[in-house]
Amino acid sequence: MDTIASLFSFITWPVSWVIVQFHKLYGAIFGPDTGWAWGLSIVSLVVLIRICLIPLFVKQIKSTRNMQVLQPKMKAIQERYKSDKQRQSEEMMKLYKETGTNPLSSCLPIIAQSPFFFALYHVLSAIASNKKIGVIDQSLLDSARQAHIVGAPLAAKFMDSADKVDALGASLTDVRVVTAVMIVMMSASQFFTQRQLMTKNVDLTVKTPYMQQQKMLMYIFPLIFAGMGINFPVGVLIYWLTTNVWTMGQQMYVINQNPTPGSKAQEQYLGRLLKSVTAHGEVRGRTRRNTVKRIVAKGPDRNDIERKFVTGLAKLGLAPQEDGTVAKSDTAVADAEGGAAQRRQQPKRQTKSKRQTGTVHPGGARDSDSSESASRTSLTKKAAQDDKPKPAGKTASGSSRQAKTGQRKGPQRPKHPSKK
Repeated sequence: MDTIASLFSFITWPVSWVIVQFHKLYGAIFGPDTGWAWGLSIVSLVVLIRICLIPLFVKQIKSTRNMQVLQPKMKAIQERYKSDKQRQSEEMMKLYKETGTNPLSSCLPIIAQSPFFFALYHVLSAIASNKKIGVIDQSLLDSARQAHIVGAPLAAKFMDSADKVDALGASLTDVRVVTAVMIVMMSASQFFTQRQLMTKNVDLTVKTPYMQQQKMLMYIFPLIFAGMGINFPVGVLIYWLTTNVWTMGQQMYVINQNPTPGSKAQEQYLGRLLKSVTAHGEVRGRTRRNTVKRIVAKGPDRNDIERKFVTGLAKLGLAPQEDGTVAKSDTAVADAEGGAAQRRQQPKRQTKSKRQTGTVHPGGARDSDSSESASRTSLTKKAAQDDKPKPAGKTASGSSRQAKTGQRKGPQRPKHPSKK
């Protein structure tokens, strides 16, 4: 880890400068040598970096969503050219170019944040070794070495020896308890962030290997960070825990405001939007109007959740417009009522046991009563046919013989004398 951190030594000066500026602010409030002053300085560094990375985060969300939408097409290409890997790669690149999707965009925030992460690790390692680094001079170095977070120094690690922890003015038990709790919290926040994405913001109608891969990463990533966390100083654990919590909150906001089509989050979002339109009679907010605008633009390509939303508006006598608003529509009311009446007219299918025992209908008649009346009707029709006068020369047995032998009805031609 020290070797990797040294590769980003060029950025340690700006990182240390930012930490020192925040330390001056919080030191005036909590005291310059307290863990609060140095700990909040690291948290503020994370917040500042994540604010700068918001545009990359938006690209990550769009790229992830486009990848989810393209999964059926990608699967079709893989099956079509499974024997030709080169053609398969060409078709994949062509698909990415046509749709404007970059598979690496989903990793942009992590890649952009890595230099700051390793630079902070390099700064804290220098503090643990009592070495000046960046803009941190000897006085700031002594202050940082005296700062403790719940009894654990900022530069202490879970795997440090007792002698090294004693040199920082702490006990090995305090350091291991604090670091273990922070490692568990860091891994748990990573797990819930990924789980939130998989359970709420994924189109459940599309089953692809990509979803299975993401589900596996949901369990693998927390274990990887837990294994790495035992070699992180307390200050780096603060950094990573803060960025995980930030990511979880940021993702929660995006899921609630701009969910993936076909996902559970979209169903909840459109349900809230329908309640808002019911209460106010209009679509409030630019984001919500853009959502309605996208649904209208889809036309017949809407998914079941979006069609259910449009039907809910129709029951209110409203129809979505191309500009994202809603307007009164008598046609929408008629369509909604007609659809409901048609659904009510469809008879409910009964089970075999109910048909045999005879259940009571809403009108008060039983199935057995209806079957008895039907049998009486058929007997009456048969008796009426028997009472009709039969043609001369025909008997019941004769008619039955004709039916059996296949002779045609009516007067028969006389047989030739030679055939008698």
